[in-house]
Amino acid sequence: MLWSVIKIVVFIALIAGATLGAGYLLELDGGVRIVMAGQEFNLTPMKAVIALILLVLALWLFLKLSSLIIAILKFINGDETALSRYFDKNRQQKGYRALADSMLALASGEGNEAMAKVNRAEKYLRKPALTNLITAQAAEMAGDRKKAEEVYKRLLKNDKTRFVGVRGILNQRLHDGDDETALKLAETAFSLKPKHEEIQDTLLQLQAKAEDWAGARQTLGAKLRYGSLPRDVHKRRDAVLALSEAREVLDEGNDIKAREEAIEANRLSPDLIPAAALAARSYLEKGSKRNAARVLTKAWQARPHPDLAAAFALIEPEETPKERLKRFARLLKLHPEDRESKLLEAELQIAAEDFPAARRALGDLVEKDPDARTLTIMAAVERGEGSPDAVVRGWLARALDAPRGPQWVCENCHHIHAHWVPACENCHAFDTLSWVAPPTPAITTPTGVAMLPLIVGALEDDKDAASPEDEVLDAEIMDDEPSDERA
Repeated sequence: MLWSVIKIVVFIALIAGATLGAGYLLELDGGVRIVMAGQEFNLTPMKAVIALILLVLALWLFLKLSSLIIAILKFINGDETALSRYFDKNRQQKGYRALADSMLALASGEGNEAMAKVNRAEKYLRKPALTNLITAQAAEMAGDRKKAEEVYKRLLKNDKTRFVGVRGILNQRLHDGDDETALKLAETAFSLKPKHEEIQDTLLQLQAKAEDWAGARQTLGAKLRYGSLPRDVHKRRDAVLALSEAREVLDEGNDIKAREEAIEANRLSPDLIPAAALAARSYLEKGSKRNAARVLTKAWQARPHPDLAAAFALIEPEETPKERLKRFARLLKLHPEDRESKLLEAELQIAAEDFPAARRALGDLVEKDPDARTLTIMAAVERGEGSPDAVVRGWLARALDAPRGPQWVCENCHHIHAHWVPACENCHAFDTLSWVAPPTPAITTPTGVAMLPLIVGALEDDKDAASPEDEVLDAEIMDDEPSDERA
């Protein structure tokens, strides 16, 4: 608004100045006298100014006409540069206008229209490096993948557009599910532009899917080196890759190297549960129980987990239940209020046949956070305390329909895994598994119903055991029995 006012004021000032100048010239005495070839011309000041302006315009027009005549003479003489420059400029304007229209059509999702416009742009510009990429993208949008691949292959011939061509064919192979070819193309693209973050992520994902852990660690190092990955995230993911490499080496039978890789993975990320468990087993194979206990204790302090407890039990496999309960006390006191600590203590008390202590260890988990594992432990407690079979069967019936509890769940696609893996089995995302409770029950964890065979076996030995139909009926009647208050 202010700028518009300023322009209006300036325009009015110029008009006023010109008017005052014209008035001054009209009132000015004297004039200009021109004598040429015996002719004399007397001009007033106003006429002299007008004549000067006309003289300048005539001179400008004379210079332009002279340039045109010279250009025509050069063209007649065989030099096309002078005239062709005008036509080239006009052709470029049409080409760039068509190119802009093709880009707008591409952004609007009109593939066929974009192809028509870009073909016209190529006709005027004759710059395939500029138009081929839009042609390929328009062909893909229009569903003509063969045409798109043909254009991408043409881009491979030019060093400046080679990366674009490789990336385009790579995306096509990924869409087709051809991971083997896609991996080779990703390696080529990475060698052309190692700083390209999208190519880094694609190559890392493909290497993890192909279980090329050594190559994946090199790619991860490149991400850290070029600043596309924070150092703490790199340390964690490098530990995941080292752990995966250790497990692969262990499957091949090279125990020594597997132990070294497992210990290295635990050193890189002490809170990585699978790494801690495998490192502890590696130390046990070397006869170092103290190091195994230290690794598991540190990991348990970061986060309690059933796999850590299972590995901790292997340190002294021949100990009695009372001795095991005493040895596990160092773990239980780290997080006494944690859910996993309570469940672990309850299981140890059941093994020691101290069922009241197991009930106390469970606390209020049965009411506040019931899952299959908690309810199964409660059934074992009731069985150990001599409760009626109907009460035990009632707890087991609830356990069958209860949530499964924490499991390895992919943060990206929420796929549930029975065991930890470095890359999701469903979406193949790398390092996305977390130990959390899934939104809906899907699979049963081994720790959740580990004591079911023992309990069911005891029920089968009972001569008065009810039929399946009676068990369901008893479970429904339990709501009316006084013993249900104990449940």
